[in-house]
Amino acid sequence: MSELKSLHKGAIPAALEKATRYRLLNEPAEAESICLDVLKTDPENQEAIITLLLALTDRFTKGYGVSDTQIKELIGRIRSEYERTYFSGILAERRAKAKLAQHTPDCRFQAYELFREAMSWFEKAEAIHPPGHDDALLRWNTCVRIIERNKLVPREEEEPIEFPLE
Repeated sequence: MSELKSLHKGAIPAALEKATRYRLLNEPAEAESICLDVLKTDPENQEAIITLLLALTDRFTKGYGVSDTQIKELIGRIRSEYERTYFSGILAERRAKAKLAQHTPDCRFQAYELFREAMSWFEKAEAIHPPGHDDALLRWNTCVRIIERNKLVPREEEEPIEFPLE
């Protein structure tokens, strides 16, 4: 097997632009590879961590298995409390959208629960957002609209079955 080559520090900004472009072209595997190269050279690069996180979550709807462990590890590496909280919401929202697209019997209930989880994260992020950053509010509204448009509802709690005493 060939050994990976290392990216030069000076090439990081251009590499991250390419990773963003690959994400926009719906090629998350390419964006992921670039981010891994950047993180090999600069392990704490916040833009690379966030872009890699987004590239991984882009894969949810493509049916790829994506490790929650890897995603949660990336979220833990984000320095800003606001961004950690916000991207936790993004994770739940994207999982919800992928679940909704599966069209399995339980998917609508699971999607609803994940959208509600995302909304909870977005509310927490909104409470600590930097001035001029209403992204969490916008994402919260998107979740509400998706729930309403798809008529998603929580799973009804089943009544416990009572057996007659003998």
